[in-house]
Amino acid sequence: MSNKMKIEVWSDIACPFCYIGKRKFETAISDLTYKNEIELEWKSFQLSPETVTDPTENIYEVFSKKKGFTVPQAKDMMRNVTQMASQVGLEFNFDKAVFANTFSAHQLLHFAKNHGKQNEAKEILLDGYFRQGKNVDDPEYLKSVIEQLQLDVAAFERVLAEKENEQQVNADIREAQQLSITGVPFFVFDRKYAISGAQDVTLFKQTIERAYNEWKKENPSPLFNITEGPGCGPDGCF
Repeated sequence: MSNKMKIEVWSDIACPFCYIGKRKFETAISDLTYKNEIELEWKSFQLSPETVTDPTENIYEVFSKKKGFTVPQAKDMMRNVTQMASQVGLEFNFDKAVFANTFSAHQLLHFAKNHGKQNEAKEILLDGYFRQGKNVDDPEYLKSVIEQLQLDVAAFERVLAEKENEQQVNADIREAQQLSITGVPFFVFDRKYAISGAQDVTLFKQTIERAYNEWKKENPSPLFNITEGPGCGPDGCF
């Protein structure tokens, strides 16, 4: 029996619709009376794993080369995305954006997850990338994120140096492949329902409610409200 329903989200840092989808999901869940019975987990996904970070590159030129658009077309597309972001209260500054490899940032997310601060880390990284124009592949910037989270910078440096979280990041990516996830954001609700993309808030609410109601039937509340105190059990007295 689980005491929380899990929602897993595959996403990338350099994905504007992942940030927009995050906001729409948060709006959908914000006024639910049972939101404390939901556990959110961010899963790693890389849209461009082959990217070599170069802060001197213009993101419009990079995007136009990758997609075969002209630079003006790339600017028009990103202008439209910026407008969509503003509708959910987000500020995007593509003029400042650094097209960076996101693998190290995903390692940071797993480090933060191990310390119960993954969602906060996700928000900081997305804001850093899209609003502030931060290089999310820069170790110094990543260390500043760890400081904002009030976590151990030296421990994070060791994790990066020894590649301790690479396996977890790659496991998420492999799992996405096994689930035939080809685009992000991709929301999975209790491993029963899924939403692909930054969908409407109403659809998020309906899907969360459907998944939760089924989960609740399978995981009913205990018969008693228990006040814990000193006692003994199979493992000894405490």
